[in-house]
Amino acid sequence: MPQQRPFAQVDVFTAQPYLGNPLAVVLDGTGLSDATMQSFARWTNLSETTFVLPPSPAAAAQGADYQVRIFTPGGELPFAGHPTLGTCHAWLEAGGVPRSAQRVVQECKVGLVPITRTGTRLAFAAPTSQRRNPSPGLLAQVAHALGLKPQQIISAQHLNNGSEWLAVLVDHRQTVLQLQPDHPALKNLGVKVGVAAVDTAPAAPDSIAAKLEVRAFAALNGINEDPVTGSLNASLAQWLIADEYMPASYVVHQGTCIQREGRIHIRQDASGQVWVGGDSVTCIRGSATL
Repeated sequence: MPQQRPFAQVDVFTAQPYLGNPLAVVLDGTGLSDATMQSFARWTNLSETTFVLPPSPAAAAQGADYQVRIFTPGGELPFAGHPTLGTCHAWLEAGGVPRSAQRVVQECKVGLVPITRTGTRLAFAAPTSQRRNPSPGLLAQVAHALGLKPQQIISAQHLNNGSEWLAVLVDHRQTVLQLQPDHPALKNLGVKVGVAAVDTAPAAPDSIAAKLEVRAFAALNGINEDPVTGSLNASLAQWLIADEYMPASYVVHQGTCIQREGRIHIRQDASGQVWVGGDSVTCIRGSATL
């Protein structure tokens, strides 16, 4: 029988409500079938909906505080960034107590993901991203679907940290902002596409100088343009820092073209671990009948 389950809708990668990426969080997913989770995620029509469960015995033995299942309207994801931060925010706000004072440990399909707290801002340890060169033929088809000219592309990589993206680095911020993708064509190509450019505009004296403008197109998962994308930016950071396109600390701007002001704070620590951080704010609290 359906029951009332605690529910929150959280805006992630923003400190101001309704300018980030919304996430639906069912704070007690115990006993729900995969089909029920998928049906509810399709109904919310958000880029992701998560379900919080107790950690598996094996993960609990390694320090996991909770388990999360992550669904798009079109299917389940092994990992995603804004659901990681948003679920952790909602879990803590609902009274979740981590085993460690230093960090929260989340279990998901990709494994255990540590999350740190600095004030109210959370940051997750980016899972190791695998990367490879895309085939010239596929890249040409993606460029055509995006409306990009070959000379506008600086580099491209397939990136996979549990969520797979074809990432394209282009010449200018305006190139990113002026894209008008053919979303059905991208879906037919079977790829999610992230496009990024270094923002070379002079920075204000009190701001972080290094910025990256990003857009994410995921018609493959039922979302034409994702407002702010943690998984993509986690993989992008590992690539762009390693290849010296970006420094070890920078801020991502995403969502500009769809009236959002997402901000992702990227930092690589001394050990080489990339951390992906951002603010979250709860916009709706209540219960869901599931």
